[in-house]
Amino acid sequence: MKKYLIIGCSILFFACNDGDLQIETVDFDSIETVQSCDDISATTENVLFKINGDEALILNLPSGLLKNEVSTTEIESIIPGNSQISYRIFSETVTSSYFCDSPPPLTPSVLEEIEAEAGSIFITTTTEDDVTYTHNIQLSGITFLNENGSRITDLQVNEFGAVTTTVD
Repeated sequence: MKKYLIIGCSILFFACNDGDLQIETVDFDSIETVQSCDDISATTENVLFKINGDEALILNLPSGLLKNEVSTTEIESIIPGNSQISYRIFSETVTSSYFCDSPPPLTPSVLEEIEAEAGSIFITTTTEDDVTYTHNIQLSGITFLNENGSRITDLQVNEFGAVTTTVD
């Protein structure tokens, strides 16, 4: 009997526990519209976001990153650093009024917010008329770590989207 008790205790002692490991997918590829509450400007900080039901991907770009000039190479902004990207999960479907109303509505509430720990933003700028500039924003190597330290392993957003600015 002691033999079985020792074997049972050994199995419990050495058993593997993965805890609450959750592997999630952050998928915003099917969402083409990049939204902003204010006019997008080359001279101010810009907050851009994409909404996918009860999820949002929020990108903060510093002043001067979007330039009203054609780029000859990709402009890179490192995360974290000058630029920030956040992933939020809400209690229910969210709309742009959540981000644009002041104060924001009470519902939906934020269930989880995860800041990117690493990655890069690449911006390429083109123009057709020297007045309106199109900025194509791409993400690369974005890493999110949730509060448990688990990495969200699959960020399916390589092409964040395109935004335009105009010369004032």
